[in-house]
Amino acid sequence: QVQLVESGGGSVQAGGSLRLSCVASGRTFSASAVGWFRQTPGKEQNFVAAINWSGTSSEYADSVKGRFTISRDNSKNTAYLQMNTLKPEDTAIYYCAAVTGVVKTSPEWYDYWGQGTQVTVSS
Repeated sequence: QVQLVESGGGSVQAGGSLRLSCVASGRTFSASAVGWFRQTPGKEQNFVAAINWSGTSSEYADSVKGRFTISRDNSKNTAYLQMNTLKPEDTAIYYCAAVTGVVKTSPEWYDYWGQGTQVTVSS
């Protein structure tokens, strides 16, 4: 069992930066891939980024490549999403999720989810 808690969301102007954190409890976090997804009202969750258990492999949505960086520190049971050069279209609720095994980009594969953190980017 893994419980996830996101933090670090907020309101920023376009071009600004935020770093989201996802703190996990549970013994299997270090063996789990972690993904970040985002969702706006009335729309489905969209993949943002994911990282494997060791932090040696990651994937990104095309819309965030070069601007966002996913990382993790297993000694702290924490995953991060560094978001730079934010755009108004990045506005969403951001969720972290965990799944045992390899990196996955579809939300239906993930077993554990946090409650989400709001990111608002103004123009």
